Formats: sequence, structure tokens, C-alpha cells
Amino acid sequence: MALIRQCQPKTIEEWENWYFENAFTEGKNAFKVTKESLEELGNRLYEKITEVVIPEWQEAFRNLTLQDCIDYIHNLTINRTFDGYIREKSVINDGLAKIYPSVRFEESPSELDHAGDVDYLGYVGEKAFGIQIKPVTANSNFGNYSVSERMKASFKDFEIQYGGKVFIILSLNGEIANKEALIEIETEIGRLKSM
Repeated sequence: MALIRQCQPKTIEEWENWYFENAFTEGKNAFKVTKESLEELGNRLYEKITEVVIPEWQEAFRNLTLQDCIDYIHNLTINRTFDGYIREKSVINDGLAKIYPSVRFEESPSELDHAGDVDYLGYVGEKAFGIQIKPVTANSNFGNYSVSERMKASFKDFEIQYGGKVFIILSLNGEIANKEALIEIETEIGRLKSM
């Protein structure tokens, strides 16, 4: 993304030409990215998938039992839901509520949590900002977590209804992992107070 922002292309052809002229890998042994190096990566990916991943999955599927599926659903429904609940409570009660004592935090109504992707409301007077809490693994699983178009639309609807923005907090063991979000929240609290 940094490269395409530097290029500011008008066409895909312009972008492709610029990329192959300017792209280098990062790291100690950096090299110029070429069409051939991308093709080599594609070949290695194909080999990895066909020689390692597919056989491992086939083996796992052959050995899959009914009990494995029952255990998975139980773990997802009971254990992971409880872990997420405790993580959210800790982020709010042990984190945000102590950092911002003038803000009244409330769990969001279920329709807002489900449809609007907002776990908590942070009230500043009559206005509120939203908090969506994700495990820090969401950031690594998705190659830097970013909101979907549906979530962007629901966050915009939230802002229209409540006056404040929605912030995504990444949690690690109940602690706030993305501390930079706190600066944005602080700014938003100031904005809401001045309204």
C-alpha cells in the first residue's frame, strides 16, 4: 500500500510498470521484485499447498470424528464466548473506565452489538462513542485487521445516531494492545465534550 500511494496511478498498467521499477523486498537480503520473483513465489506456494497443506488436511479429514465436531462446537459456544466476555469486561473495567473516569461505559444493546459491531458505548454527556473489542490475534490473522465495508456503514450509522466515532480495541490478555487508539479516543472525547 505504501508503494501504490507513492505512485498514485491512474491505470493498472501504470501501477504495474511503476511497481516493477521500484519494488524491493525488505530485510537483510533485500532484492528487487521482478515478474520472475513473483512467479517463483507462486511456484513455491503451489508446491507448499499441494505437497504439504492438502495432504495434511486430507489426513485430518480422514481422522475427523463426530466427537471432534461436538467438542469444537462446545468450545466455540461455551469456552470462547466466555473468554471473549471476560476479555471485553477487562478492557473496559480495568482499562478504559480507569483511563477515562469521566466517561460512562455501558454494554451496547444486543441489536447494536450484532448489527452495528459495537460492543460498548462510551457516553460523554448525551453523546457516545463506540468500542469494538477484538482479540489481538484478529490483527495477525487478517494481516492487519481492517473493517469491512458493512462495518464501515454500520460505524457511520452509529456516528449519525450517537454523535461519536467507533474505535476498534485490540485486546491481549484483557489489556489494550493498540495503545495508539487511546490517543484517538482522547481526541474524540474532547470533540464530544465541545459539542
